[in-house]
Amino acid sequence: MLTNLACTMSDWETIGPLLHGTARAWRQKLDERLKPMGLSQAKWRTLLHLSLAPDALTQTEIAARLGVEEPTVVTLLHRLEKEDWITRRNSPRDRRCKEVLLGWRAQRIIAQIQTAADELRHELLAGIPASELRTCIKVLTQICEKAERRDEARRMVTSSVRLRQNGQNSDAYPNTKKRARRRVPRRSQ
Repeated sequence: MLTNLACTMSDWETIGPLLHGTARAWRQKLDERLKPMGLSQAKWRTLLHLSLAPDALTQTEIAARLGVEEPTVVTLLHRLEKEDWITRRNSPRDRRCKEVLLGWRAQRIIAQIQTAADELRHELLAGIPASELRTCIKVLTQICEKAERRDEARRMVTSSVRLRQNGQNSDAYPNTKKRARRRVPRRSQ
């Protein structure tokens, strides 16, 4: 088994911090280029996700894509809407959801964001042979797919055993295995 491991222990320990640090450094470089346009990292990342999506995104979908909690996104979206970067509307499929669309201001600047991102990508990847880049993409895709499969499996397990406060399971059927607690009166001393 150990003969199949191509990496030393230090390589295995390095990959996580290296992935995180690379992504962070890349975002910071793009952030520097987009600041003069009045865009913080939170703003441009949100706008970029919206521009790449084939349809409007819900607030929940944006939170998932940004890797933050939904209350954080709601605050960010409120700010973006106030500054005319986005518009929000009630979802025609689910009245409880809000759909988010690029606003007039973002539509005018999204091409500049994409141009800056393309230029940076070309600068950072310059000099890396195409075959090595393809190998890197293949490996990162495998890692991402494994992580997402494990996350999905964990969500399925936890959602199937999650009980509602009213004693019903996630399918809204009464939980027959739930036992009522009997309250034992305390003796007065």
